[in-house]
Amino acid sequence: MRSETAAIFLAHLNPVTKTHVRIISHLEGMYDMVYVFPVRFFAHGHEINTRSFPFSYDLRRTMIESACGTLHVAVLPNYTFYAPFFRYLPPLISPYSWALRNDIVRPIQKKSLYRTQGIV
Repeated sequence: MRSETAAIFLAHLNPVTKTHVRIISHLEGMYDMVYVFPVRFFAHGHEINTRSFPFSYDLRRTMIESACGTLHVAVLPNYTFYAPFFRYLPPLISPYSWALRNDIVRPIQKKSLYRTQGIV
């Protein structure tokens, strides 16, 4: 039986792996909705992709939606850092970190949230 809460999953997801899908599926079985936020980095109005971070947000969103099928999952772009990135540090004090937190939480429709943060 699901609770009336939503889960938030913040992760790189670059690329999406079977473990990511298992985590999302597990959360979806416990909560009404899972909000997945793949991290994005922007500089000069463009998304930054590197050799170690090769996939764009749009491609990662497509990977997640394809892998998760009919699960109650929303993939949102709100976990976005804008250059210069050092301004987000330290995370508990920086006003930019608080603005990022508010951007992430704003689209959530549930009153109660379960937060999880990916490390992969």
